[in-house]
Amino acid sequence: MVRPAAALLLALGVATPLQAALFADDDARKAIIELRQRLTQMDARAQAQGDELQALRKALLDLNSQLDQLRSELAASRGAQENLTRELSELQRKQRDLLNATEERVRRLEPVKVTVDGREITVEPQERRAYEEAVALLRSGDFNAAATALSAFLRRWPVTGYVESAQFWLGNALYGKRDYKEAIAAFRVTAASNDHPRAPEALLAIGNCQVEMKDAKAARVTLSELMKAHPNSEAAKAAKERLASLK
Repeated sequence: MVRPAAALLLALGVATPLQAALFADDDARKAIIELRQRLTQMDARAQAQGDELQALRKALLDLNSQLDQLRSELAASRGAQENLTRELSELQRKQRDLLNATEERVRRLEPVKVTVDGREITVEPQERRAYEEAVALLRSGDFNAAATALSAFLRRWPVTGYVESAQFWLGNALYGKRDYKEAIAAFRVTAASNDHPRAPEALLAIGNCQVEMKDAKAARVTLSELMKAHPNSEAAKAAKERLASLK
């Protein structure tokens, strides 16, 4: 219940200390409410900014992850490219080696020109090698092996350009074995080719075989034939001396 004095003051429009306090409390409450609203708004903005920052951080992490993945893929791509480059280089090397080997095989099979006893002939590389190996056996003094090798050579290449020379050396190998009859047969093949450089020597060798066989009559005929067919040869001079010793 309002006291009379207070009622009178209210009626007169005069504020009492109590009313002043009430008014002050209202202002404070309004200020507090406004402050709380502002704080709430600030919290909301801060939350929104935090969410945005969090989203930015997540986006940055995603970008870093994508960047790492791209780097890995690039490294793998470079590694694959390096492997392909090495493989290509190895394939090219093998191709060159195969080409060189093929060319070498072709060269080994292609006929070659050689000069034997002053005559140029065309022979197979394998033929040339077999001939030279057989002659090397003779020059080493292995008459048996040389005779076998030269006989095999002539059976394999019966029409070779080496035929007269091979027969001449076969005759020498047989002579070294003291197989004079077979030696004469080999020498006659060479002697039959009058224009062959070994023909005079072959006739002289036949005469020597006949002497070894104690067939002086046949030896004189052969030596005389040599002097007539090849009068200017060194073999003819040797035949003349040998013929004189048979008289």
